[in-house]
Amino acid sequence: MSRNEWWQRPVTYAAVGGTKAADLMQYPPAGYRPFEKRMRIGHGPARWDYAWATAMSWGIQRNSGFVVEVTETPDAVTDLTYSPVKFDPEGVPVAAASTEDSHEVTFGPDGTEFVVPGVTAKLSIPVGPLRIGAPCRVVYIVDEQDRKGFAYGTLAGHPESGEEAFIVDRTDDGSVWLTIRAFSRPAHAGWWLTYPALRLAQWFYTRRYFKALTGPVD
Repeated sequence: MSRNEWWQRPVTYAAVGGTKAADLMQYPPAGYRPFEKRMRIGHGPARWDYAWATAMSWGIQRNSGFVVEVTETPDAVTDLTYSPVKFDPEGVPVAAASTEDSHEVTFGPDGTEFVVPGVTAKLSIPVGPLRIGAPCRVVYIVDEQDRKGFAYGTLAGHPESGEEAFIVDRTDDGSVWLTIRAFSRPAHAGWWLTYPALRLAQWFYTRRYFKALTGPVD
């Protein structure tokens, strides 16, 4: 299948949206290893605007050393992707906030268009002269006043099977935080043989993810 047909590939796991579950760490999808880490990445309005806009335009991945190739996806796919309504603790619907409260900003700091559910991309990890491909699809976005981000699910060809979410939020004191939640396992028997190396790579890139949003905000 050619690169332009990646959007036709299904994700390689069943629990789509599982990274939203409050009890993910206690009850992950069967056979998957859960992960969650939250870290403060800065403070103030400038850091908040930079962090969420960077996160929503693949900046976490790019700033961590990945090559990101966003593939062309038919509008019929992204337009019809289901995005559930969010509710606050009182049961009042929470409206999407990015376009209304950000002066219709739809691009990140480097000019990359913001992600939407259904968008497919190939992440590539440089390993010497080689690149390990990791195709994925955005399965949901979070677009609230003080909480924004997205999750992607793995496609065939990714070394792992599972889902990973990158959520930026702002607390009442102005602190800006990044939370990463995921569940994963090697995609097939060949990758199980390299499981220790996969775990090491996860640890290495997770550290980079948190550093990716702490750069200058000029």
